[in-house]
Amino acid sequence: MHLSTAEQAALKRTFALLAEDLGERDVRLTLGEALLELLRADQFASFVWDAQTRRFVDGVWLHMDPANLARYDAWFQYHDPITFKLQACRRATAVSEVLPHRELARTEFFNDFLARDGLHWGINLHAFDRDRALGDLRIWRARTRREFGPHDKALLDLIEPAFIAALRRARPATDTPAACALSPREREVALAVLRGLTDKQIARELGLSVSSVRTYLGRLFEKTGASRRAGLAQALSRLAAQLR
Repeated sequence: MHLSTAEQAALKRTFALLAEDLGERDVRLTLGEALLELLRADQFASFVWDAQTRRFVDGVWLHMDPANLARYDAWFQYHDPITFKLQACRRATAVSEVLPHRELARTEFFNDFLARDGLHWGINLHAFDRDRALGDLRIWRARTRREFGPHDKALLDLIEPAFIAALRRARPATDTPAACALSPREREVALAVLRGLTDKQIARELGLSVSSVRTYLGRLFEKTGASRRAGLAQALSRLAAQLR
C-alpha cells in the first residue's frame, strides 16, 4: 500500500492521538477530526449501538446540523436503509457497496436527512470487541468530491485496531461518580465554562474548532441536566473541587 508523505504524517498524528488517555467520546470525536484531514472528507458522525434499547446513542459529530441529528435520533435511525448493512460488514465499507448510490438517492433517508447536510459519498467503520459494539465512524464527502475507494478503506483498516484499543481503555465503569464520568477534554471545557470563557475563547485556548467545543458543551448539558449556560455553570461549580 503506497502512502503519500501527507498521509504518512496524518497517520502518525492519528496513532499518537489514539495512544492518549482520552475519554470514550473524546476518542471518537478526536479521531473524527483526524479522519476528515486524512481522508479529505467533509462531515463526520459517530454513535454507539445500544443492544438493549436497539438504538444508536451517544452521538458526536463534526460539520453537521444538531437539529438534523436530532431528526436522526427521533426518526431516521429507525428508517435507515444502510447503517445496519454497514454494521454487519464488520470492517471499513463504502456506502455504495451495500446500496448503490442511485438507489440511495431515491430514499427518504437520503433526501430528508443526508442531503440536508450535504452528505453524498459515505464510508463507515463499526468497531466491535467480540460481539459488543464499541462505536462507529461515519465519514462523508460532499457531492463535488470523489467516492470513497479501496485506498480509503485500507487507511481505515490500518487505524481500526488502535481505535478499538482506545475505546476499550476508555470504557467507563457504570458506577463512576458524576465528575469522574467526564472525559479529560470535557473537564477542560467545563473548567473553561466556569472561568466564563466564550465558545470561541475556549476553542482558541484548547486548540479546538468552535463546532467541537459546542459538541462538548452539549455533552456537559446532557450529563448535568442543565438546559441553559447559567444552569450549566451552576451545576459545574458543584463539581469544581472534583474537576480540579
